[in-house]
Amino acid sequence: MLSTSVGFSQTYDIDKLALELAFQEQDSLKVETSLKLIKALYEADDYERALEYILKSEKLSNNLNYKKGIAEIAYYKSLIYAQKNDYINAISGYNKSKALFNTLKDTLSVAKVNNSIGLIEIKRGNYNKGLDFSLAAIKELEKRNLVKDLNLAYSNLANAYYNINLYEKAIEFYLKALDVQLKLNDTKGINESHSKLAELYSNKKEHRRAIEYYEKLLENTAPNNDSIRGQIFPKLGGEYLKFNDYNKATKYLITGYNINIRTKNQAGLLLALNNLGDLNLKQGRLQTAEKQLLDAGTIAKKLNNKTELLRHYKLMKSLDSTRRRFDRAFVWQREYYELNNILKKETKIVSPIITETQKSVKAIDSETNNIIQDVNPTNNLSLEEKAQIDKKLDKYKLLLYALLAALIVVSALLVLVYLKRNSNIKYMQELEEKNIKIELENEAFSEQTKHLENVNNVKDKLFSIVSHDLKDSLSSINGFIDLLKDGSLSREEFDNLIPELSENANNASLLLFNLLNWSKSQMQSLEPKPSLFDIQEVFESKVKLIDQRVENKGINLVDHSLRDFAYADRSMFEIVVQNLLANALKFCKSGDTITVSNHISNGSCIVSIADTGVGISEANQKKLFKSSSFTTMGTDNEKGTGLGLSICKELVELNNGKIWVESTQGVGSTFYVQLPKSRPS
Repeated sequence: MLSTSVGFSQTYDIDKLALELAFQEQDSLKVETSLKLIKALYEADDYERALEYILKSEKLSNNLNYKKGIAEIAYYKSLIYAQKNDYINAISGYNKSKALFNTLKDTLSVAKVNNSIGLIEIKRGNYNKGLDFSLAAIKELEKRNLVKDLNLAYSNLANAYYNINLYEKAIEFYLKALDVQLKLNDTKGINESHSKLAELYSNKKEHRRAIEYYEKLLENTAPNNDSIRGQIFPKLGGEYLKFNDYNKATKYLITGYNINIRTKNQAGLLLALNNLGDLNLKQGRLQTAEKQLLDAGTIAKKLNNKTELLRHYKLMKSLDSTRRRFDRAFVWQREYYELNNILKKETKIVSPIITETQKSVKAIDSETNNIIQDVNPTNNLSLEEKAQIDKKLDKYKLLLYALLAALIVVSALLVLVYLKRNSNIKYMQELEEKNIKIELENEAFSEQTKHLENVNNVKDKLFSIVSHDLKDSLSSINGFIDLLKDGSLSREEFDNLIPELSENANNASLLLFNLLNWSKSQMQSLEPKPSLFDIQEVFESKVKLIDQRVENKGINLVDHSLRDFAYADRSMFEIVVQNLLANALKFCKSGDTITVSNHISNGSCIVSIADTGVGISEANQKKLFKSSSFTTMGTDNEKGTGLGLSICKELVELNNGKIWVESTQGVGSTFYVQLPKSRPS
């Protein structure tokens, strides 16, 4: 409604001025009215009608020799040329109007012209020249508090400083521009300033300030404006990633990714993929990170976005270093250094330098030409005079040739210095690459040494525990056999001892089972042989093995398993189920319940073994499934190796599955195993 009313008001003013102009005499007053009409048409973006009145007013002003009118008309004519990107005519008109304003001592108009010239030069990439003109305009505009003109001047200066990498000055003038834009309610300008300030603060590593301005920009952007939101969300997610705020980073990055996929915005998608790759790398999801980063690299090369490509190389180096693929990490490091050197050369500002030798040559050429021009019209000179002139010419020619020879020698020396410098740079790069390779190899050796020390410690602890537990179980079995040999057991005593013997045999069997599989996993010789098998059959066979122990401990065992198939190595799955059932039994007391069940989810088979036992604290949950041993005593002081769950994790993952736990201390625990129902593609 507001824009409609403004439009009607503009149209009314234009019509009123056009009518007033039609009835005025051919004098300076008519030129002034015409200028008001031209200004109104320019502000309404009606450039063609404005040009019609400019041509008429220009003719009248020239006839009247009305300098103020001529200057103002030349200025507005140049403004329209600038809007049409006709920079040559625009600059010419600005210079003409500026000269006239200077003679009239109209400092305000001179400031406005300087401001407009500054804008054109900055648009054309002549940032230093544009800065000079815009700075010349600022003082007068600030003194008069002309907010519209100041808005343009501050924005011009900020853009110029930004493009010549003077970021502190750019921030200073973007903040000044923002202050004026808020007063003018200039939405487009406000958004531009917010965006640039966010980017500049990000470059300065002031990420909190960057987030503040990105969020302001987001507030001012319509929910359906996907083109801007697609750029903001990945950048905002990247800023939160700098603080390791993974929740907010994930939220913004995924939203940005989805918007850019939907709108097919490759630039926004590149930002989202690089940041998502960084996020997943930091959270240890290396496979996902690799896919996202490889996609980002492809897009960066396609768009020739060297900044994001440089970041892609750095992240790929970190990814392959984390995976201990140091040969590939070295390649990414080399790519990073090469591209970084190219970017440094591109951003370096090179100023043209005219040497003193060149100046001398030009001066001599100029003087020689003057002499020749003086000689040509004097064909009637005497022979003596001509000889003197020839001597002068020969003298200057010799001097010119000497200087040219000196210039060639200096140039050759400069080329040799340049080649030598390049050779030194190449040598230093090679040396740096070798140092990086050695560092990466040292990291690999350090990791391997640490891993071997850890395995050795686990092995020592494992054999200590296993030897003790096996000794107890086997001593009990041997004692039972000795009693049988002596015939000192009655039938009733024999029956009573059978459950204890069975439990000791089961304990010894499970200990040996875990020891064997742990040894295999450490030697990396476990090879799954997958096939389709019935989950329910495995449960039935494993539940029977612990029936007696369940009964002795007074525990309820509920079997809710259904007939369903999984695609995995059956023997490995049996080991996992046996370990999980043994753990559940170990941490339950009389009256507790163990429930086994299975579910179908998204083409996978999910198995659960739940108990109402003692549960696991949050701190201890983090220690489960680790390669180092971790164990606690059972409800009847049962011992364990602490490697059962570690082996379970390795076996499940070998079969393309997952294992996890949900537990509350004092309430109970549920262990889940997810396996595929068919061969993974």
